[in-house]
Amino acid sequence: MDSAALTAALQTFEGLYPKTIELSLDRIESVLETLGRPQDKLPPTIHVAGTNGKGSTCAYLRAMAEEAGLRVHVYTSPHLVRFNERTRLAGTLIEDDALIEWIRRVHDALEGRPITRFEATTAVALLAFSEVPADLLVLEVGLGGRFDATNIIDHPALSVITPVDFDHKQFLGSDLAFIAGEKAGIIKPGRPVVSAIQARVCGDVIARQAAELEAPLTVLRMEDIEKVPERVALPGTHQRYNAALAGLAMRTLNVPSVPDGAIWNGAQSAGWPARMQRLSDGPVTRLGGGADVWLDGGHNPHAATAIAELLREMGGRTIMVTAMIASKDHGGFFHPFKGVVEAVHTIPNAPGHASAPPETLAETARAFLPNATAFGALEEAMRAAADLKSDRILIGGSLYLAGEVLAANQEIPV
Repeated sequence: MDSAALTAALQTFEGLYPKTIELSLDRIESVLETLGRPQDKLPPTIHVAGTNGKGSTCAYLRAMAEEAGLRVHVYTSPHLVRFNERTRLAGTLIEDDALIEWIRRVHDALEGRPITRFEATTAVALLAFSEVPADLLVLEVGLGGRFDATNIIDHPALSVITPVDFDHKQFLGSDLAFIAGEKAGIIKPGRPVVSAIQARVCGDVIARQAAELEAPLTVLRMEDIEKVPERVALPGTHQRYNAALAGLAMRTLNVPSVPDGAIWNGAQSAGWPARMQRLSDGPVTRLGGGADVWLDGGHNPHAATAIAELLREMGGRTIMVTAMIASKDHGGFFHPFKGVVEAVHTIPNAPGHASAPPETLAETARAFLPNATAFGALEEAMRAAADLKSDRILIGGSLYLAGEVLAANQEIPV
């Protein structure tokens, strides 16, 4: 859905990609130095890392700050339909013409030096954020934390760590303590940090890192969650936890200040696509035969557990249509849906991504959900789901699939 001009501008970075991805800050440090260190010219920054709930927490942070009348920059990834979704300038998605000009400036500053796509586009966003006035920047980590391109910020107003779990095993491995250490790598000396309730091993690592850096640490408590309205903007108990974490972050933030009224209004007004989003009438939902169609981009066991809990609360019969990236923990994703989802229809992922073959996904799903069938396309899987006359169809397992579905259903994030 990107314009031809924006696609061409982004392609200028492709010839510069390094042959292997090494987790390092050297490349982005180099280009930002040439650009005059825009990372030192940003508004107060909330830096958000973690495995699950990062995007939703960022959405709550933005909504709470905007309820207080603040102008908010936001940087998130990946995008769902349009690349512009990654960069929000003072409340508005970045426009093509301005984005293309900032891309050109970063490309020129590179002078042929290698850089990954995420590093390059992070440099573009930081340059934009440094030149457009705002009161606050909400900056989401892409992968890990310690060596993520966003970790170029030396003095964040606040660091936030959402629940830590297994993900991106090809880069971060299978040692949960190590993964927590990578997420905790965003903690900076003397700067306050707020953490979600964590598994003990993760909480211990985060607490140790904060203590070593003399960074004041505040951990979410049940009392903080109880302060949150029963119903928040995004559905599910896990979203109440995300709203509580964002609220705690806002109460911990010194500058700018956000009053409690704005915090709770923001908890009830935030929007974040493809997080248990009930789709509107459109070409995809019409294939569902009258069943409600829901969309969620969660793709790991922690996310699946939260979704399954919400489905139990909703009751009724659910059919799942899913695609996943080949490198994800497919069995860990399907396991929480045992006894919750009646049937699984597997399909290829969005074009251009390393999709798990639908047949392989279906075979894995059968260990937990015996009624699993592979299909060649979304339309076939949806029609077959409609034939089962369920209460709802849940499309999920991949943010890339979620983007394809939103585009097909003509629901473009704004």
